[in-house]
Amino acid sequence: MTAIKVVIGDRLGKGQKVGQGVEAAGGTAVVIPGVAADMKLGDVMKQENADLGISFCGSGGAGAITAQTKYGYKARYGMRSIEEGVTAINEGCNVLGFGFMDKEELGQKLVEAYIKKHGN
Repeated sequence: MTAIKVVIGDRLGKGQKVGQGVEAAGGTAVVIPGVAADMKLGDVMKQENADLGISFCGSGGAGAITAQTKYGYKARYGMRSIEEGVTAINEGCNVLGFGFMDKEELGQKLVEAYIKKHGN
């Protein structure tokens, strides 16, 4: 079995805590470095053949919308809670856009939800 690969892009160059949560749940985290990393989310997901992408910015949408438009990923954006992200995964989304939420619990819960829905 291969680990769930999750790409994380944060407008402010963060995302390390979410990445720690991804790895705590058994996933592999790819944190895009640098400011405006959210806008590279779709490109890096494609390059890494990732299972899931998480974008963070003020509105919670820019990187997710770009990934959806450019590559056809199913996205949900504008989210502000872990529960919204879990619901989006259960509804088949693989790109999730949040307001700034660099929390370990978010990464862990999203990977657990993905594994529950799709298997490891």
